[in-house]
Amino acid sequence: METGKQSVGVIGLGLMGAAISERLIEFGYRVHVWNRSRDKADPLIARGATWSDNPLAECDRVLISLYSSDVVAQVIGQMQTGLRAGQIVIDTTTGEPQDCVALGQQLAQAGVSYLDSPISGSSEQTRRGEATVMVGGCSAAYAACNDLWPVLGKSVFYLGASGSASKMKLVSNLILGLNRAALAEGLSFAQSIGVDPAAALDVLRGSAAYSRVMDIKGQKMLTGDFRPQAKLSQHLKDVRLILNAAADAGLNLPLSMTHRGLLVQAEVLGCGELDNCSIITVYQDTSSTVREQSR
Repeated sequence: METGKQSVGVIGLGLMGAAISERLIEFGYRVHVWNRSRDKADPLIARGATWSDNPLAECDRVLISLYSSDVVAQVIGQMQTGLRAGQIVIDTTTGEPQDCVALGQQLAQAGVSYLDSPISGSSEQTRRGEATVMVGGCSAAYAACNDLWPVLGKSVFYLGASGSASKMKLVSNLILGLNRAALAEGLSFAQSIGVDPAAALDVLRGSAAYSRVMDIKGQKMLTGDFRPQAKLSQHLKDVRLILNAAADAGLNLPLSMTHRGLLVQAEVLGCGELDNCSIITVYQDTSSTVREQSR
């Protein structure tokens, strides 16, 4: 069994998990990777990573980047023979806060520390070290990973007890997603009234309407570059989590409800596996329909 400060496991090699692995390799860590479909590990193995059937059995610190809390619990259950006291599990999945708390309590029974550590930013931002990391869980475990946080993101916020970071990630994703939808609507509106969308984007970047989404997604929207940095269907999953959490708190979120409808419509148009900026296709499809109906 390979242990030590420089040995880190990564479970889940989707867009974010692959970016995390690349960062770890770049910073000299010995990275042990696992994914349900092994072929996704091949590019990372070519760069120096090692395949592992169970990173929990080989590493004292393991990062997890999967689709949902349910999947995280399922995979940890499959690999539970690798769990041992003193380990730290760093879960970057955007999940259900209550599930994160429950998983943390479950792992604590085996002496394993659990940190819910969702990352705000696209896989490309993570790859460049520009993302924001939010961390919840045991403060001692957080401190024991001080070498990893600068690798994972530019800004790191320790937010307290387990589940607190997952809650904050939902808040962040609510605002980020609405910014993205507003930009898509604004650019589509500009084009519909005869304003060049590229010129509109330039003006918006220099105005009080500015948001970082314009830098990250604006050009992709203009050119129709929907190669995924973060998939639209995954953000729809997050919006559903947001609405569920709000309902539990007795709060109505009308903008997020509208946003959910737009994302569902984009999925119907075939954009689920595309970048989340492909939400702009909803407006393009609607404008085409309006033009056809007006003839």
